[in-house]
Amino acid sequence: MKKSVSENEDLEKEALPEYDFTGGVRGKHHKAYREGHRVRIRKSDGRVIEHHFTLEEGAVMLEPDVRDYFPDSKAVNDALRSLIKLAPKKRRARAKAKQP
Repeated sequence: MKKSVSENEDLEKEALPEYDFTGGVRGKHHKAYREGHRVRIRKSDGRVIEHHFTLEEGAVMLEPDVRDYFPDSKAVNDALRSLIKLAPKKRRARAKAKQP
């Protein structure tokens, strides 16, 4: 859900000066994140720890414009269930057969 203007202003007041995102680009790493990504952490002793991240099996990432309409999993599932009811019965039977 989007934050109100006053909530954003409060957050800006609380942010430390070193967290200046005025030159930031929203969604810059969106595509890479969807494909999986890695994070490297450089330790003070010179070691580098690398973590690999991918979406969990069955996870779905919503585009921002869609996410505006569906604030949580329940809303998404309810909407998809209502679409399933409109699907042809032949297709629904095939989908049920694939379920474990």
